Amino acid sequence: MVGTHYALENKDWILPGYRDLPQLLFHGVPLSQLFLWSKGHFKGGQIPDGVHVTTPQIIIGAQIIQAAGVALGLKKKGRKQVAITYTGDGGTSQGDFYEGLNFAGVFQAPVIFVVQNNQFAISTPVEKQSAAQSIAQKSVAAGIEGVQVDGMDILATYIVTKEARERALTGKGPTLIEAINYRYGPHSTSGDDPTKYRTEQLDQKWMRKDPLKRFRLFLERQGLWTNTKELEVVDKAKEDVQAAIKKAEAEKKQTVEDLMEHMFEKRPTHLNEQLKGKFYS
Repeated sequence: MVGTHYALENKDWILPGYRDLPQLLFHGVPLSQLFLWSKGHFKGGQIPDGVHVTTPQIIIGAQIIQAAGVALGLKKKGRKQVAITYTGDGGTSQGDFYEGLNFAGVFQAPVIFVVQNNQFAISTPVEKQSAAQSIAQKSVAAGIEGVQVDGMDILATYIVTKEARERALTGKGPTLIEAINYRYGPHSTSGDDPTKYRTEQLDQKWMRKDPLKRFRLFLERQGLWTNTKELEVVDKAKEDVQAAIKKAEAEKKQTVEDLMEHMFEKRPTHLNEQLKGKFYS
């Protein structure tokens, strides 16, 4: 996530899924607002002026089509900007995924599609989800560039995204990036037990590729990182998180009326009637 984002410019558009909050943070959305979005508060969706992102998409894969549309709009307006969107390996089974790639390929839209292949869509391994040898090769049918990258290598993800952005801006069309990742731990805390569908040996194999450890070692060898520096960063991060949580929790609680007020530009008749109590028992 972070590696791909560093290859972007502030003027580029991010169309995220619900997991892609780190990119939004680095693109300029305040952390406190991301907490509000996670709580379902309407103010979490009020993107600051000048921050080129959409609110995270809850419907899996829907952001793929939207990104293709935004990119086409940028192209028609002659903007030197790209759109980028993200989904997981599970999202590639959605019809929206293929429709978005096809649309972008036909119109040579300046868009980058990033698939975070973490090997399991909940408990379904990727090899049982698709007969293709890779997700990256699905780009061939859409007539666009496809590339597979070690998603646990932040520098590699930066490089392939930078190259994809350059292709998009020079009229060479979209790129599908398959980042090979691994999901540590369960899919969710709502009852998923990863020990039922993967082994400890597999976990340990991927643990050796942990991106934080790898990048830390790289930085240390370059003389750019120390234990002291790390402690400073961790302490600062904890302070930032606590301050953002405090600010989000201080926001006035959302009401049902708030939802009615902000759902539409002009509140429809049936909601006005509900507010008047016509349909309340």
